[in-house]
Formats: sequence, structure tokens, C-alpha cells
Amino acid sequence: MLDIGSAAGRPAWFVGATYNGRDDQLPRFLRESSWENGYDDRYLEQVRAMQPGDRIAVKAAYTKKHNLPFDNRGQTISVLAIKAVGVILENPGDGRRLKVNWQPLESAKEWYFYTNRGTVWRVEAGSWEAEALLSFTFSGKAQDIDRFRNAPAWRARFGDLPARFGWTTFYQAFADRLLDYRGRRPELLAGIRALKLEGLGLLEGDRFADGSTGFLRDICPFTTMGLFNRGLKDNNRRAIAEALGKLIGVVEPVPQTFEGIPLLNNQRSWLFPYEKSRPADQIENLWEVFARGLALADGAEEADRDALAAAYDRASAGYAVGWNLSCGLYWARPWHFVTLDSGSRSYISSRLQIPIGLGGHKKRSSGQDYLAIRDRLLASFPLEDCPVHSFPELSLAAWGYAPSETGPEDDEEEVSIQPISSAAIAPDSSPTAVPPYTIDHILEEGCFLDRSDLETMLDRWEVKKNLVLQGPPGTGKTWLARRLAFALVGQRDETKVRPVQFHPNLSYEDFVRGWRPSGDGRLSLVDGLFMEAVRAAQADLTTKIVVVIEEINRGNPAQIFGELLTLLEAGKRNPREALQLCYPDPVDGQRRPVYLPENLYVIGTMNLADRSLALVDMALRRRFAFVSLEPRLGESWRRWVVEQGGVDPGLAPEIERRILALNQRITADHRLGSQYRVGQSFVTPNAPLAPGGTRTWFLQVVETELQPLLEELWYENPDEAGRSVAELLQGW
Repeated sequence: MLDIGSAAGRPAWFVGATYNGRDDQLPRFLRESSWENGYDDRYLEQVRAMQPGDRIAVKAAYTKKHNLPFDNRGQTISVLAIKAVGVILENPGDGRRLKVNWQPLESAKEWYFYTNRGTVWRVEAGSWEAEALLSFTFSGKAQDIDRFRNAPAWRARFGDLPARFGWTTFYQAFADRLLDYRGRRPELLAGIRALKLEGLGLLEGDRFADGSTGFLRDICPFTTMGLFNRGLKDNNRRAIAEALGKLIGVVEPVPQTFEGIPLLNNQRSWLFPYEKSRPADQIENLWEVFARGLALADGAEEADRDALAAAYDRASAGYAVGWNLSCGLYWARPWHFVTLDSGSRSYISSRLQIPIGLGGHKKRSSGQDYLAIRDRLLASFPLEDCPVHSFPELSLAAWGYAPSETGPEDDEEEVSIQPISSAAIAPDSSPTAVPPYTIDHILEEGCFLDRSDLETMLDRWEVKKNLVLQGPPGTGKTWLARRLAFALVGQRDETKVRPVQFHPNLSYEDFVRGWRPSGDGRLSLVDGLFMEAVRAAQADLTTKIVVVIEEINRGNPAQIFGELLTLLEAGKRNPREALQLCYPDPVDGQRRPVYLPENLYVIGTMNLADRSLALVDMALRRRFAFVSLEPRLGESWRRWVVEQGGVDPGLAPEIERRILALNQRITADHRLGSQYRVGQSFVTPNAPLAPGGTRTWFLQVVETELQPLLEELWYENPDEAGRSVAELLQGW
């Protein structure tokens, strides 16, 4: 029996064993004590990075909809089947072959939710999801499915709370049935024409080569779904969706709400030009994207990813397609594809700080660009500090987010996508106002500070203009910083709060202004996030704009801010103190002085327990007010975790006692001190626990979060770390 249960500090590798989607090489690998990457050059560097002693597992990735050990509510689930585990013995460095000591499994073990379809997947300990997968694969521990169901990336579909975005079930089922009509388009059009529903006259105006006009003689899947995804009243959308659903055999109920669905322009809702000028293959290209997209979302082999990218490029080059292709894929599989309408593009690039590649037709995203954005987002959704955790949440959040200024579309018949719920533009309704936000909301959402503490923070911030929240890990610095920003603004308005994270590689050119590659291969001057915030504040001096800087001491603030570090000072927020930047204005190339307006505020967070961080520059300290956050347990914490987190009322005081005892031990150690204490976030559930699940949850927190932290703190004294973990779990 191999000893592969742990390999502290080393990555594990999850690899495929099937060539060309059908040739299973696992029996040969087991027989030869080897693994080969299928001669795919995409993974050469990853294979070269594998080291002797690293753990490795053969996996198969696919999706399931039936016979699952939990209620999947009719949704498709991502699955990893672990088929063999082992330890790497040799790596010759050619990027193709390994020698492996394999341990075959009697039968494949299925793992859900946290998966990856790549032929090579590097997994490192750190996040609780990764820790759980490693324990499942190499130590035989069962997966805590309830915890995954209620984690941010999956709780909207599978969690204990009521499911969100109920419309997705109908849309996915509609797409499934619609694909059956790829080779039966005349039948589909005849059925649509026979319905004679309000609004379907939009299909009447085609123009033919002989000069006549009439009803469409061909149609793509995205234009078909667009018939109930235009700016109509919700009752009309429901009626059209119901009629079309019955026509093609959809049995799922029609949605009652349409939140988070981008819409087509009523007057230009075809993704192709008139027949008289339409290339013969344009509509077929759109059907190919549709089919490839459904296949990839539903578990096709990785090779089909390239086929989708190629089909996307062919289709998006067609007249009247543009960005709308991404919208159509989102309709068909909203949990698997992102919509890149203008609002979503702005939200992704500005709010989420994820670049959007523009290597495709007319400086739009190519197929590979699109899939790269999708991958980055899927990797971000499980993170607690990500403001959205799924594509529908992203689309909904993008409604109302201030988009970047863009020019008119290239094609005069380009479809205009509106990234908002139909309820927001229907003639009988109006956009929902941005809700107010105050200290009361912070307290209601689980802040364990006193009201007076929050009032003092906001008062100091108003005066100083710049504030830093510092404290040990787990004291809620990031959580509180964003909520203080909303309270300062007076509204929970994402457009007025601009988050960024400092890191050692962040530069002035990233944050303020610098040269960046453009879609045509040239360099262009571009304003960074901070200058975008400055412009927004100067455009409306009555509105407060906040920049939230996470881990402000992880970068070099003096280098990142440059000359603007001087202008941060509250007494220099006026035109008289303006300075010229290192680079000219990217709009007109002119050099003009810049100042920071009074309504621009900065709040940062600082982890005091990170040994890798340098002392904060004194120039920065003079310009910021600093507030220290302490671990906050006590009565308000106990009440919250019991009432909102589902913690057993009899166990909450015991958890508190154990954490307080741990913090006393840490504080008393002269090599550590109070800045290394454990904050309340570690023992505050992110989602309600299942009944009777408190003991299992706390055990997992200790094993996957606190134990690695304590082993790092006492890396020179592992016995002390072991005693501390033992005390946390004694009698548990």
C-alpha cells in the first residue's frame, strides 16, 4: 500500500488518461508504471513541472443529471471520477512522460462540484475546496456534499436556501429541444409562423435576391430564443416563451421572472443580414456554435473546446453577430457561459479586474479569448471575496454598473444587447432604485463591532479621506471595508466602489496610467483603475467614489501611487495642488495637471500577521488614518452564528472558549504576539449549517484552516502547533 495521504507543501496532479476522446490508456499506464500526456503540446510545461514525490491521480471529467446522492433540482452537475492514484517516481523533463508508482482503485470514486476538465490540473493545498479534494482522493475521506452545495459558487442552484434564477431550467430545456431542429428548420419556421403571436411579425421582413420580401426562410437558434428575449412586458415574454416551448416540446414551466437576462434590441433582433446579402453558411455557422456550446457545457471532451472556439470565430465574423453570440450562449447554458454585453464587459474588466481579450473580428473577443474569460470567471466564482459567484449573478450585477464609454457598433444592423432584466425596461415598470445603505445595514449583516466604533471609523474617514483597517487574519477587514464604503456612499452602489488588490508585481502603469497592448498589436496609453476613479469623482462632485485596496502593504505604495501619493493628503484635494503625471492624457495626448477631488476616498486593508510584508512607508502612514480590528467573539457573535449560521446553541459558547484559549496561547508566545491571533471569520459559517452539522463543520475548520495556519505560525516548533490543535479538538 502506498503512503500517499499527505505531502505537505507539494502540489498534486489530476491527469487524464484518454486519447482522442475514446482510447483509454489507463490499463497500459498501470501495467507500465507510467503516464503520458497524449502528445499534446499544450501541457508540456505543466508536465515538466511535476516532481518526483508529487502525488498524482487519474481522473475522468464529465457531467451527470441523474442518480446523484443529492437533489440537483434538474441541473447538470460537474463530476470527477478518480480512477487511480499514485506517486511520481521519475520525470525525464521532456514534457510528455512520467514514471509513476500507481495504486489502482477497485472502482472509480465520484467527486462533485469542484472539478476541472483539463488534461492536467495542478491542485495545491490552501483553499478548503482543494483541501477537501486532496483528502478525498489520497486519504479516502468522504466529500462533505452539503458544504459544497452551500458554498458561494453552487448555493444559488443547489443550496439549502431557495434556489435563485429559476428561469435557467426552462432556458436550458428550451435549448436542448431547439437543437433537435437544426436539420428541421423549415418545420420550425412553419410552426412559428402558425403561432401568430404578438411580436413575431419581426420575422416577416426578410428581403430576397429577386427584390421581394416575406417571412424568413431560415433562422438560427439564437434569433429563435431572442423572440422572447427582447424589450417586452414580462407577460408578453411569458406568452411567447410558452407558445414556442409547446411548439418544440419543452415540458418545464415557463419562468415567472427574468432577472439577469440580457435582451436584444426590438428593432434589430436577427443575428444575420437579409437573405439577399447573406453568405450561404452564416446561419449554419451559428447553429454549429450553438451545438458545440451545448456539447462543451454538458461534458464534451476537451478537444471540443477548440472546435467551439473555431466555430465561434467563424460565426462572430458574420454581419450583425458581434458580441451577441456570447449572449446567445448564455441563454442556452446560463451556468456555463458568460454574456459579454457592454454592461457585463465593463463589470468584468473594471469591477472584477479580469482583462477581456480582443483578438477577434473587429477587435472583439475571439473564440479562445471568450473561453479564457469564461475560465477566469469560473475560477473566481468559488472565492468568498468575489462579489458574484455565477454567470447569472454576474449578468444581474452588471445591470446598472457604469460601462466604459464605447463608440457605436460597427455594423448598422448590429443587435444591441441590454444587460438588464426585462422588468427594468418594460413600459409598465421602472428601474429599481439603488437601495440605501447605513451603519444599521452593516450591523444587520453580521458585524460584531459596536455602533460607536463604526461611527468613529466613518468620522475619521470623512476627515482624513484615507483609511486603513489593520488586524490579524480573520478579523473581517475585507468584509468590513466594502460595507464601510457603501455606508460612506449612502447606497449599496457597486458603480461607486472600485476594489483592487495590491501585490508585489503591481505597478504605477497598472494602477495610475501606462502603456498597454491593444488589439492591433500596438501599445496604447491607458488609465488604470485609480485614474478611472479620479475621473468619475471629478465628473460628479456631489457623489462619493471609493477605491478599496485590499492588502495595501503587499505592494509598494510609493511606487504604485507615484506622484499621486502626495495628492492623497486631505489638505491637498484641490486644483491648486495639481501635479503633472509621468504620462500624458490618453484621450488627447496633452500633459495637464491632475488633482484628487474631495469626493474621492480610499480605504485599505492590512494583515499584520504576514511575515512577508515590509513595514509601511511613513509617507503612506501620514496620509491614512489607521484602525485596528481585534478578534470579535462574545454575545453578538454567538447570537449571529446560532440564528443566522445554524450553529448548535449549546456548542457556540464552547467554540468561543476554545478560540479564546488559542488566542491567549498565541499572545503569550514572545515570538508571535497579539497580531497573530485568530479572528472570528474562521468560526463564522458563510451559509447556514445543516441541522446537526456543527461538530463536523468545526472539525473541518480546524483541520483545513486553523491547523495549516498554526503549523505556519509555529513552523520552528511543530509540537506547539500540535498541542494547540489537540486542545481545539479535545473531546470534540
